[in-house]
Amino acid sequence: MRLSALEEKLGHVFKDKSLLERAVTHASASARASNERLEFLGDRVLGLVVADMLFHANPDEAEGLLALKYNALVRGETCAAVAEAAGLSEFVVLAASEAAGGGRRNTAILAGLCEAILAALYLDGGFDVARGFIERHWARPSAELGRDMRDPKTALQEWAQSRSRTAPSPPVYRLVKRDGPDHAPHFVVEVRIGSEEAETGEGRSKREAEQAAAKAMLARLGQSLA
Repeated sequence: MRLSALEEKLGHVFKDKSLLERAVTHASASARASNERLEFLGDRVLGLVVADMLFHANPDEAEGLLALKYNALVRGETCAAVAEAAGLSEFVVLAASEAAGGGRRNTAILAGLCEAILAALYLDGGFDVARGFIERHWARPSAELGRDMRDPKTALQEWAQSRSRTAPSPPVYRLVKRDGPDHAPHFVVEVRIGSEEAETGEGRSKREAEQAAAKAMLARLGQSLA
């Protein structure tokens, strides 16, 4: 394993190399020495740092908006995007079958990898080391947060309710197709609302596909999120 190359990307030389080895080991490669416990800790470290960042960067914002921004920054999709942008995906240790099936692009695997590495940085280097990594790599996702922090499904639901307060026609989602292996599935979901033509969305999870379909419907309705 090229630990020195990974350390260079992380900006930290580990005193305990075994900690970094565990952080990049997926359960498919070793159930006994996987990074799952580190994921648990890393998620909490990330949450504290992101909450602190938002609290100090947005002194005039209400708790509700801060919570929406927080959820957008700590969700799995954001962690996975950070792992890819930081070049961490190439270091994850997977079973051969998992790697062959596209595991290095799997959102859940990359999110877990990112959280585990955050925990390893915290345990080996302390809170400031973990905070420094988060502040560097979450700067772009933070800057890209829109003014309207509703997710597309919520926004579409609210649009539907606003059209008829007495008997609103809610969006109806239908799974059109699911293919791909269990560790790297691909979903296609259709959404219909009232008499509008259906729109479809794709994603690596049913939730992701539903959000994509809702976003496509909003765009057609001229209700794109900010």
